[in-house]
Amino acid sequence: MASLSEYMARYDHEHKNPWNKVCHGIGIPVIIAGIVLLAMLRWRLGLALFVGGWILLFGGHRIEGNKPAFFQGVVYFLVGPIWVGKEIWDGIFKRERAEKAAPGS
Repeated sequence: MASLSEYMARYDHEHKNPWNKVCHGIGIPVIIAGIVLLAMLRWRLGLALFVGGWILLFGGHRIEGNKPAFFQGVVYFLVGPIWVGKEIWDGIFKRERAEKAAPGS
């Protein structure tokens, strides 16, 4: 069985296009919000967010020109949200480190 870092590397390999990353960065949290609202019995809003999030993901893969990773295995339903969290984390904190390290800042 592959490790989380191996799954993350494979997932990252399939998500190189910046627009696909944006679609995933928005779409995956929207899907999660939709699931939460569906669980809270807010059917219309939950379903709208769930479907809208998936439209963003499939649109991103259309731009990238590949199939969603979950076609390779259901584990990617869990890897996707972790990957988005890591991308956001890296975007915030690596930028801060780079600014602190830059001379004259």
